Amino acid sequence: KTANDYDCAATVLQHGQAVEDFLLAHEFWVVAISMGKNDRETLSMAAASEDRFLMNIGRPQRFGTQLRSVDNGPVTLYPVDGGVTDELRRLMVSHSLAEIKARAAEMNKK
Repeated sequence: KTANDYDCAATVLQHGQAVEDFLLAHEFWVVAISMGKNDRETLSMAAASEDRFLMNIGRPQRFGTQLRSVDNGPVTLYPVDGGVTDELRRLMVSHSLAEIKARAAEMNKK
């Protein structure tokens, strides 16, 4: 019924197993935002849930939120579609693509 209800339900779905869970999480975060919950964390989670959905259907992500490691290899940024500008990325996830790539590289130094 409330923006917080949608936010909580989206959080549960984001930790689901099926691609439909990730898509529904994204939709719930969009609803929460439209109901006034437009804080930094909610915006970021809306972007991350969309990226997770896209990654799990084999398409490039949009915002650059999904990093992964295959077979205990280095952490890499899952491929990113070039259609999202750094301006939009900063509004949604607070970082440019270059900053996200640098974070991935830093994770591999540890």
